[in-house]
Amino acid sequence: MNGARAVVLGATGGFGAEIARSLATAGATLAVHGRDPARLQAISAEVGGHPIAGDLTEPGVPDAVVDEAAQALGGLDVVVMSAGAVAFGPVAALDEDVLRRVVDLDLIAPILVARAATRHLQKDGVIAQVSAVVADQPMAGLAAYSAAKAGLTAFDTAFRREMRRQGVRVLDARPPHMETGLATRPIAGEAPGLAQGRDPREVADELVAVIGGSAEAPDWID
Repeated sequence: MNGARAVVLGATGGFGAEIARSLATAGATLAVHGRDPARLQAISAEVGGHPIAGDLTEPGVPDAVVDEAAQALGGLDVVVMSAGAVAFGPVAALDEDVLRRVVDLDLIAPILVARAATRHLQKDGVIAQVSAVVADQPMAGLAAYSAAKAGLTAFDTAFRREMRRQGVRVLDARPPHMETGLATRPIAGEAPGLAQGRDPREVADELVAVIGGSAEAPDWID
């Protein structure tokens, strides 16, 4: 990864920040994206990354973020999409605005980021999309989130087939439950009691090793 030009979208989240730290440790040159200005400045200063603010659910923002990262770094070798949101509760109580927010951020935004990445990634480039374990194991009380993540995994499978001829790797990461704090910041509902999750830095290191080609993919990365 030494010298690789990488952008992490959602770098102000718990897992995204750990991915940025892991990439920086591996020697990558970074651009980092987030919606929270204070968190964005903090992670940018920590990893020495070019900061890019923006709400990925707003029209044109996914394209603008990826394009700015490419301009700031002189090109892109790695694109990591880690932004996401979760909502808890039964389908009977699902608010339409909440549903649209979940689908916008967990499915539509990653697709638009992938589209933007095709303008910049060349042979041996990598795009890694952070899905979730619920893509494979949908959970009651997480129906909308599970559906959005399953949709992302399906998209990544098709996108991977499209990008093979260009020599670009498309990774679909469905990490196990981690202690990222995401469940404490839902856009709706309250998280049920969850078992202790994995250390997000360890999981991020595993993902970055696969991105860099120094490790075989574990069963949660395709």
